[in-house]
Amino acid sequence: MNSFSAAITQLIDTFEAFPTVTYALIVGIFIAVCSSLLGVTLVLKRFSFIGDGLSHVAFGAMTFATVLGFLDNTYITLGLTIFFAVLLLRTNQNAKIKGDAAIAMISVGSLALGYLIINIATKLNIYTGNLSGDVCSTLFGSMAFTLIQRNEAILCIVLSLIVILAFIFLYNKIFAITFDEDFANATGTNANTYNLILAILIAIIVVISMKFVGSLLISALVIFPALSAMRIFKSFFSVTVFSVILSTFCTTLGFILSIMYSTPAGSTIVAVDIIAFSVCFVIGKLAGGNK
Repeated sequence: MNSFSAAITQLIDTFEAFPTVTYALIVGIFIAVCSSLLGVTLVLKRFSFIGDGLSHVAFGAMTFATVLGFLDNTYITLGLTIFFAVLLLRTNQNAKIKGDAAIAMISVGSLALGYLIINIATKLNIYTGNLSGDVCSTLFGSMAFTLIQRNEAILCIVLSLIVILAFIFLYNKIFAITFDEDFANATGTNANTYNLILAILIAIIVVISMKFVGSLLISALVIFPALSAMRIFKSFFSVTVFSVILSTFCTTLGFILSIMYSTPAGSTIVAVDIIAFSVCFVIGKLAGGNK
């Protein structure tokens, strides 16, 4: 009980001492909504690993921009991540290299090159930061994101709103290409164009999520809420709505727990998502019997 009281006190003190923590929480909620909106489509299209692949690309892009001395590396990271999202999509369509192999090649290559670049830059005194600490924070997230500045929060919120509005506006098209691309093409919907838009939206989510959960954990925000919702609901609309609600809840709870107990926010949020998936799995089993 004393431990819990101390944790509550720490939570209150953190919000009072650092007003920027509120910005971080707001950004986290927007990220949760965006990632869960697209997560259902990615899971149903068996495209889940593109988020993981692009997160590795974003890590490589961020280290490259950092070594070059760009104080605000978001735009470079975003541009390179979008470029590779389009490249992955084209590779998946064109076919001498299968999509999963292309994702593996680009993601592992980007991760390795990113770490190699920043390691060499450290030895040459081009980069003077804390190599181990910065790499670990970028990969797995840290508490440093709670010091997010107002302009950074605004950028993340604006990009999130673009993703949300694009999903709402293109909902019918996204629904069509999710379940049957051939039928969508036959009815006049250019599936390739909307797949391209989808890839760009995923790239945006990956980049704005990096500071919040770390590049290695981003795909968890995309996959777990969608899979959890699918255990209980069956229709695309119901799964999407519940996925958004669940993701927002898990992100908020994980964020608060990470402050209360001084744990990495990204890992804590993913742990809450895993618990939520377990609960939804059991509910689905009980509701559906042996089906």
